[in-house]
Amino acid sequence: MLTKKEKIAYGLGDTASNIVFQTVMLFLTFFYTDIFGISPAVVGTLFLVVRIVDAITDPLMGALADKTRSRFGQYRPYLLYLALPFGLISVLAFTTPDLSPTGKVWYAFTTYTLLMLAYTAINIPYSALGGALTADPNERVSIQSYRFVFGMLGGLLVTACTLPLVAWFGQGDQAKGYQLTIAAMSALGVVLFVLCFLGTRERVANPPNQQLTLQSGLQTLWQNSAWRILSLAALILLIGMVLRNTLAIYYVKYYLQQADFVTTFMTIGMLGNILGCASAQFVAARVDKRQAYIALQLIAALICAAGFWIAPEQLYLATALHFAWSFFLQMATPMLWAKMADVVDYGQWQNGIRVTGLVYSSVVFFIKLGLALGGALAGWLLAFYHYQPNTLQTTATQQGILLSFTLLPALASVLVALVMTRYPLTQSKVQRIADELAARK
Repeated sequence: MLTKKEKIAYGLGDTASNIVFQTVMLFLTFFYTDIFGISPAVVGTLFLVVRIVDAITDPLMGALADKTRSRFGQYRPYLLYLALPFGLISVLAFTTPDLSPTGKVWYAFTTYTLLMLAYTAINIPYSALGGALTADPNERVSIQSYRFVFGMLGGLLVTACTLPLVAWFGQGDQAKGYQLTIAAMSALGVVLFVLCFLGTRERVANPPNQQLTLQSGLQTLWQNSAWRILSLAALILLIGMVLRNTLAIYYVKYYLQQADFVTTFMTIGMLGNILGCASAQFVAARVDKRQAYIALQLIAALICAAGFWIAPEQLYLATALHFAWSFFLQMATPMLWAKMADVVDYGQWQNGIRVTGLVYSSVVFFIKLGLALGGALAGWLLAFYHYQPNTLQTTATQQGILLSFTLLPALASVLVALVMTRYPLTQSKVQRIADELAARK
């Protein structure tokens, strides 16, 4: 069994990742439209193009990590060597040089592309590291619970501190405030990645004589039915999750008309995320992970859809629903990532080939594709409903924001639940596979 100290060390890596991930998901659209001055439609297209380009590199990074051999292991070295470049590029993405409108678009395109490539290069090996820490299926949910609790603590830091720090650093200059805020958070992220590197150890390696090319690895993936279903579920899940989280700031500011409540609203949601992730191991130990995941998606869908009937003056009820949605949706997240390690075992059990990096990177490919589509959809919907920055919105625009924040993410969760009914790996089957793989050694 892994010690709590090592699980915490692993979790710190996701704290570092989430400092950037949550900032991008929660604030970058708003930063581009209201601070940098790029139109919502262009931002939506920018997100889609860059994320698709970035996502294509994920399997390449996974294959590279699977082939890596060093005195530090396969996946840990990337945490050490890429932490500082990742932090520096994060600052560049939230920098606003004085450029023409076209120049701003090109600058945003370039820096956002670099940011996502750096995120890929460090986060794919980090994610795969979770599958190399232990071969025990029962420990995997525990590891991922620690990971996402600490990851959401990074998100809590972002939601609670970003806007206050922007005001404090900027002193009226929001562009400067965002730049210095991200610089401070990125410096912390660099330190946390190094602590993750120092505090973890790889125990599960690929078979020593395994010869694998990218093409043969991808063919192996496609033969894995559990991988195909999990990838589709991850894609749909992220579209809905990112759509809602991206629009949260618009929902509070323009529908609830409580601009000063944005930080509180998103912080309470992040607390729901943390408590949900912390509860995942308790639930998974008592209920089959597949059935629990389906039920949690349906509960989250009902809560999310209920928000459509919340009136603007019902601020506290809207906040309570957002907390509940965050709690139940994120309770399922450690189970999703634990399933990735199960999928790796399933593939090795089927054909003798273990592709840890490729499984994680390819599922992350669909996560990022969902991230791209969710972010792009948010921008396009804002444009469709004629959103205008920093002004009182029309009733039609307010209703469009409300619908996009509630019913559309709810629909995504229902679709995820339906997809996961086809997932073949029950908990008993996962344990049997693990036992058989152990007997082969």
